Amino acid sequence: MPHLLATLRNVPFETIKEVLENDRAFHVFEEMYLEHIWQNADDENEVLFLFRINSIANTKKLIDKLHTKTLEQNPNANLPNMIYLQ
Repeated sequence: MPHLLATLRNVPFETIKEVLENDRAFHVFEEMYLEHIWQNADDENEVLFLFRINSIANTKKLIDKLHTKTLEQNPNANLPNMIYLQ
């Protein structure tokens, strides 16, 4: 089962948690199922979250589209680093 591990810096843990909860229906529609969210114990400025996904190819396509759109609107946007796991 593939997974997507995302890391994001300089955004409070509670903010990320709230965003992920608000976006849950969208993620489920896109076959992305949030399994865990953590705050890095050694660096409180880093949050990590893990999605179980059905297709790396489909999820990459979606994320690339969303990130491209965001960067067009704000070239300095703070976007998560995505790590795809097989």
